[in-house]
Amino acid sequence: MNSLFLLLALIAAAAWITSAVTLRMKALERRADGLERRLGLVLDHFGIEEPEPAGLDEVRALVREGRMVEAIRVYRRITGADLLTAKQAVESLTDRQA
Repeated sequence: MNSLFLLLALIAAAAWITSAVTLRMKALERRADGLERRLGLVLDHFGIEEPEPAGLDEVRALVREGRMVEAIRVYRRITGADLLTAKQAVESLTDRQA
């Protein structure tokens, strides 16, 4: 019986910790989104454009050749972007070339 009680207590503690961490992560994500938005406004105000990552010519060449998977892979290596961001960026390059 004591083992069962201990197991339930551990499960409850793990659930509470997971919940607390999840809430904190969501709060940090909201804060980061707000900071990115404000930074974008400051950059727009001063007319500063974000520089293009070095090596984007290689990505464009791969897009022109229709090698999208390789273009995404190279974009991720160059920028350190996650898969979804890289895919969206490469697709936007495709749209610009059309």
